[in-house]
Amino acid sequence: MSNEPQDTIASDESVDTIETAELATSETAAPAETAEQATGLRPANANRGAGWPASFSNYISQGWAERADAHPPQRAQAPYAAARRRRLSEAYPGKRIVVPAGELKVRSNDTDYPFRADSAFSWLTGWASDSEPGAVLVMEPSGDGHVSTLYFRPAAGRDTDEFYADPAIGEFWIGARPTLGEVSTDLDLATGDLEDFVSTEDDLLSDDAELAQTLSEMRLVKDEYEIEQMRLAVEATSRGFDDVVAQLDRAQRERRGERVIEGVFHTRARLDGYAVGYETIAASGSHACILHWTRNDGAVLAGDLVLIDAGVELDSLYTADITRTVPVDGRFTDAQREVYEAVLEAADAALSIVKPGIRFLDIHDAAMAVIARKISEWGLVDADAETLLDSEDQRHRRYMVHGTSHHLGIDVHDCAKARRELYREGVLEEGMVFTIEPGLYFQPDDLTVPERYRGIGARLEDDIVVTATGAVNLSAGIPRTVADIEAWLAR
Repeated sequence: MSNEPQDTIASDESVDTIETAELATSETAAPAETAEQATGLRPANANRGAGWPASFSNYISQGWAERADAHPPQRAQAPYAAARRRRLSEAYPGKRIVVPAGELKVRSNDTDYPFRADSAFSWLTGWASDSEPGAVLVMEPSGDGHVSTLYFRPAAGRDTDEFYADPAIGEFWIGARPTLGEVSTDLDLATGDLEDFVSTEDDLLSDDAELAQTLSEMRLVKDEYEIEQMRLAVEATSRGFDDVVAQLDRAQRERRGERVIEGVFHTRARLDGYAVGYETIAASGSHACILHWTRNDGAVLAGDLVLIDAGVELDSLYTADITRTVPVDGRFTDAQREVYEAVLEAADAALSIVKPGIRFLDIHDAAMAVIARKISEWGLVDADAETLLDSEDQRHRRYMVHGTSHHLGIDVHDCAKARRELYREGVLEEGMVFTIEPGLYFQPDDLTVPERYRGIGARLEDDIVVTATGAVNLSAGIPRTVADIEAWLAR
């Protein structure tokens, strides 16, 4: 995905689609202070429902089997999350640190977006796609360190009316919540009821600018668990790209063929992960010249290129971010090939220099040296590459206005609040994960571009991990060269 922070937007799934008002009649309703209290409905829907008669409430609270408190095995990320908390504790001695998971966000009236926990919360707890809305991690100062407790709303008993009457959190509506014991065992972390959490004026919240910066900078170098999750996310994304290629014929038959691509990839993301890591870009024809084209309402036509920028977010919340640009009918035209191979050359030039000790910015410079040379050779700008690359010129960037790389991990644009001197101007270290994603975008109405190139957009994006001696391209298995792409589409 091109190098600009973008919020992940949830899909159209909703939760509350049953008319609760049909479960009881107003003639039998018990008195209540408000309709919301009586029905368990949100204020937006309180006028739809009626109260519960005592006979019903008594009946539904009886006849349930005893439930054993499950003790799941400790999840793989638990010890890594504990190590991260220790690092944070060392950075903030004596400070009470509070990191909320976040709350559900309303999509429309009484329907919410699917919940996705705050990245810092998940990174510090190991609780990921199964996190509970409203949960809070508290790191309480103790001696020369901290004692951590995870507060959340635990499963309610059948001695309350929550399980059947509350569509927002009731078990009959959204499924059972975990118990305190289950989560404690799972995450190897002390737990407490959210009702017992008390905030103080001295709390250091995760949205504090300094703390957010610290957390971003701590994520610049990934641990072995994170690198394995990135590898798995790329593998799932690769399967998604295979699925899309297999459905290109169908995409060409639909008026909104770009949405076929989006939907096919989304299916893979839900099968192999939690969701897409960001809104899929399925940009066919001149739409490929729009960096963040997510409307995806265009046709997919033979003779055009289609740019697909997509990533699977795993249940651990780590996401891939990969782009491939392919010819819809299976063969590049001469002009498309020229543009694409220039982008490929830029990507390979950038990847070839990656190793510990170079500056992060050097990757961009290596890619842009190729882009500037191509722009000069093709005569789009009457200047040589050296002139274009001068900091006072930069005219070649008209055709690639975004950066070449961004860090990647539990956020698609990871570590975004790190200081500039550690991010853009930082030095590469083993364990860093980022994208390399040069592109060329020749707008259809750009009169500085030869007509044969107008309307062509191409980007190539790979996910890279820095090793002790160089780098590994995690997404190298997804076809990159013209020959391999054409063979891929011919299968």
